Amino acid sequence: MRPLSRFRPRVVPLARGRVLEVGIGTGLNLAHYGQGVVRVDGVEPDPHMRRRCRARLESVSVPVQLHAVGAEALPFDADTFDDVVCTFALCTIPDPASALREVHRVLRPGGRLLFAEHVVSKHGLARALQHALDPLWTRLAGGCHLTRCAASLVRDAGFVIEETERWGGWLQLTPVAVGVARRCQQPSGAGASPSGRDTHAAP
Repeated sequence: MRPLSRFRPRVVPLARGRVLEVGIGTGLNLAHYGQGVVRVDGVEPDPHMRRRCRARLESVSVPVQLHAVGAEALPFDADTFDDVVCTFALCTIPDPASALREVHRVLRPGGRLLFAEHVVSKHGLARALQHALDPLWTRLAGGCHLTRCAASLVRDAGFVIEETERWGGWLQLTPVAVGVARRCQQPSGAGASPSGRDTHAAP
């Protein structure tokens, strides 16, 4: 994940208020939270990652509470969080659609999902290579998938994508999508059409 770390500062500092981090992992995002964050609740089912994350808690000023659960069944009331941060987690979550519906549920009306994910390529050759490698990649990379489309998953969960950026060349196996999506008022799973800008940049 080291080459993808440069995308974290594009997303995490945008968070405000009470924040949920989906797949907090080893806590690589913690250093990027700004003063506008009052608390971070991080969900992470992997005990080894949680242990490494706890080692980072002493060096951050924002209060952090870790939860030993997956994102498919979040232990929070509806309308709890101002923002949700999700970086390089949708590729690994076993049921990302269910996880995003839960994110939609626990966000307050108008709350934002701030995401950075590596995604399936838009280029035919790279996409074919991703699909060919995905079974082996998934076994070697702890359940990570090369072929998921973050934007489609987010829209299908009932979010409106306000802005997105993509990075990745024609033969890059891990192109990245970074974006801001907002919880709309319609029920989760109803799907929403994207709005706002959609820009593309070279790696």
